[in-house]
Amino acid sequence: MAADYDVIIAGLGAMGSAAAYHLAKAGERVLGLDRFHPPHDLGSSHGRTRIIREAYFEHSLYVPLIQRAYELWAELQRESGRRLLLQTGGLMIGPPDGVVVSGAKKSAEDHKLAHQVLSAAAVRKHFPALDPAEDMIAVWEPRAGIVFPELAIQTHLELASAAGGTLQFDEPLLKWEREGSGVRVRTANGSYGARRLLLSVGAWMGSLIPELNLPLVVERQVLCWFQPHSRPEVFQPERCPISLWEYGLSRFFYAFPDLGDGVKVAMHHEGEKIQPDELRREVGETDTEPLVDLLNRFMPGAGGPLQSSVVCMYTNTPDGHFILSHHPMHRQVVIASPCSGHGFKFSPVIGEIAADMLLDRTPSFDLSLFGLERLSAAQS
Repeated sequence: MAADYDVIIAGLGAMGSAAAYHLAKAGERVLGLDRFHPPHDLGSSHGRTRIIREAYFEHSLYVPLIQRAYELWAELQRESGRRLLLQTGGLMIGPPDGVVVSGAKKSAEDHKLAHQVLSAAAVRKHFPALDPAEDMIAVWEPRAGIVFPELAIQTHLELASAAGGTLQFDEPLLKWEREGSGVRVRTANGSYGARRLLLSVGAWMGSLIPELNLPLVVERQVLCWFQPHSRPEVFQPERCPISLWEYGLSRFFYAFPDLGDGVKVAMHHEGEKIQPDELRREVGETDTEPLVDLLNRFMPGAGGPLQSSVVCMYTNTPDGHFILSHHPMHRQVVIASPCSGHGFKFSPVIGEIAADMLLDRTPSFDLSLFGLERLSAAQS
């Protein structure tokens, strides 16, 4: 049976929308499916802002990927005429031997990135919004900043559609199966065939590949915006960079400057384990009080009235690294997800790499951190 499409993409959030753009631009016949209508606030790719940073503390292998992502963000801005990235600089703050500072320093040194190591006093002097403890230091990286997730997804999807891609929303993939050398997928609306399939459904990944029994954990994350109650001028993006703090042993939070809707702050992990269709979206005092306490400790004046809040999901692997791999039993299927809460900044390059994998091209990056075999070993 002739394939209806060259590639079907299930999930059009961060990674799926970028892959749709790259594939459609390459002239492939693309069908994109999503259970909702992206951009939306029901998954993992929302919240108005996301951090982009180059001195990557998680592993220096990410640095070439983020450097390519910067190039692709710039290209996408030029093509769309939209501002998708705001450079504010960034601070990775914590104890000198902590995960954040030592990892960021290693990545910066390994890749000869522009950076400075600042004492707590120097941070307070240059960035009066921030008040690190005396036993903390910071790695300053000038290229860090903010990307705008909803606008980025919308842009990828609009350009994919303009290049000939077919996008069908509110139509989740229910089942897929091998059909000859290709695949056939089924939704409530019909059945579609393709030569290749990309699975980029984030928190719903486990339901589409149960045969792999992946050890994934979906985690509830709360994002809050607070109106500064004093010195509002020091929280403006011209004076306040993005910051990521290790405030306890492997305990993290991150903060954004006030872009007009308040200072955004959230824990990085520490959320409750959930099922994606049972996500508790209400935000209460038990969610906001720990964030206000952190602002009072480290960003005095920021923790005023709560302006707004939203809930999203992390989908975590045991080691915190991505999945970007062919299905071990079906090479025509590529899995590009989950990203353990730090993937959005990479979405243009992950989309580009996924497109290469689907077209049987060899990606020009070291993807050894992202294979599925490590997860099988973790389970044994």
